[in-house]
Amino acid sequence: MRILGLQKTTLLDYPNKLASIIFTGGCNMRCPYCQNAELISPSSQGFPTEISQEEIFSHLKKRQHTLEGLVISGGECTLQKDLEEFCKKVRELDIDIKIDTNGTNPKLLQNLVEKNLVQYVAMDIKNSKEKYNLTIGMENFDLTPVEESVTFLLENSVDYEFRTTVVSPFHTEEDFHSIGGWIQGAKAYYIQPFQESDHVPSRELSTPSNEELLRYKEIMTTYVQNTNIRGIDL
Repeated sequence: MRILGLQKTTLLDYPNKLASIIFTGGCNMRCPYCQNAELISPSSQGFPTEISQEEIFSHLKKRQHTLEGLVISGGECTLQKDLEEFCKKVRELDIDIKIDTNGTNPKLLQNLVEKNLVQYVAMDIKNSKEKYNLTIGMENFDLTPVEESVTFLLENSVDYEFRTTVVSPFHTEEDFHSIGGWIQGAKAYYIQPFQESDHVPSRELSTPSNEELLRYKEIMTTYVQNTNIRGIDL
């Protein structure tokens, strides 16, 4: 596990649980609006300092009787070759696991869920299928694994959510009709407005207006009843 970040306490990132978050390095997408770009490619100062598993498990064991969950985020955590073994060790501490994923490794996702190593999955839906390449900053991206992950979550009982980081000018009302048809009947869907920051220097990208966000929510609610906007109060 290449762990490049640790947030010791969060009440926001694992629904209804007190949790810690670890951030893994590396990703197989190049989203131009990524808030964790420093975990994907080195800055002028290089990557953040790597954190050993020993340090992570020392923290988890100290908080074992108060922590309810661990969020494994990234980067893209399913790129980590020893993710399954790491999850086994966490579960031995009676701590639930949530993973944040882009859905590009459906076989590993299914394996982790079926072995009860992961109790919650948050999967990104980057955009409508037609605009995936544009939104993730890649060409000729094979969407098949992502589609397989969506189907697996829709058809199984593990707790999950789909979510989209909404960025102007990448997303339109038409895109949300397309996304809605793709994940229709899902347990939960979250709209996350893009937040401008020093990590995303492009002046061409911006946060949608509140009116746009509410319209996107209205559209998605016709497909996924439990649709919400995360990160801001409207």
